[in-house]
Amino acid sequence: MAKAVRFHKQGGPEVLQLDEVPVGEPGAGQVRIRHTAIGVNFLDTYQRSGLYPMQVPQVAGNEGAGVVEALGSGVTDLKVGDRVAYTGLVGAYCDQRVVPAERMVKLPQGVSDEQAASMMLKGLTVHYLIFTTYKVQKGETVLWHAAAGGVGLIACQWLKALGASVIGTAGSDEKCALAKAHGAEHVINYSRENFVERVKSITGGKGVPVVYDAVGKSTWEGSLDCLRPRGMMVSFGNASGAVPPVNLGVLSAKGSLYVTRPTLVTHIASRADLLERSKALFEAVTSGKVRIETTKRYKLAEAQAAHRDLEGRKTTGSVVLVP
Repeated sequence: MAKAVRFHKQGGPEVLQLDEVPVGEPGAGQVRIRHTAIGVNFLDTYQRSGLYPMQVPQVAGNEGAGVVEALGSGVTDLKVGDRVAYTGLVGAYCDQRVVPAERMVKLPQGVSDEQAASMMLKGLTVHYLIFTTYKVQKGETVLWHAAAGGVGLIACQWLKALGASVIGTAGSDEKCALAKAHGAEHVINYSRENFVERVKSITGGKGVPVVYDAVGKSTWEGSLDCLRPRGMMVSFGNASGAVPPVNLGVLSAKGSLYVTRPTLVTHIASRADLLERSKALFEAVTSGKVRIETTKRYKLAEAQAAHRDLEGRKTTGSVVLVP
């Protein structure tokens, strides 16, 4: 039996409970892993709360790192004892689980288990956002909301390494300082500053070619006003709530804007894409271009507290559960 944090109904953090669940042996094309670290992300809270409907009971969580303990038939790319990490597989809040071998990525030397659990979802998200959704060019200035969050801190560093300038927003002076320390050239405390006015001032009234927004409802309209004509609005999260229905005519009125709502799942759907993006992420980390810092750790049984702190904006950087 494995220890797992499940929700038997969707709702607030209180619905998370520690249960014992059967694990079993891996079947064809599967491996059993023992988790050493588990990532905590806003996606987990959306699934738990009901924003994203889920079948219940459901083990929470979507990414983790650990060690291979058993192999199913037909698995040739992995061996017992390999350190691996993954993202995009619901059910990560547990100490052991059986997973598809093809979704596991071997960890290189120089990347710890805790770093991997802190960065697979966040780092791969940054990769597809800045290299695929909108390919950021050297010398461009971009706006990144929630720049002191786990995704934001990785983005600030990686974009700086590309030679881009980041305008980062955050909700406190402390978080703004953190974003600046990680590569944001300009920072805006949106709890007391008008970020649209600041962006226009920083860009000489031109606006930015792209806005990356994981905040959602509260920043949506202002983000559109920060874009230059034919700019792209990239909405990839709902930290403040879901964006309400949109009148598409607004996009033409504000300058032929583009809007996209991408997801990581479709960008790592094939094993080739997963490996290619993971390789780029690992190289960015081992080269020192991107530092991965776990800022808060919780025991598996403390998942409720982790969710409360994440949703209450009491965390910065990456949060992990330790089995």
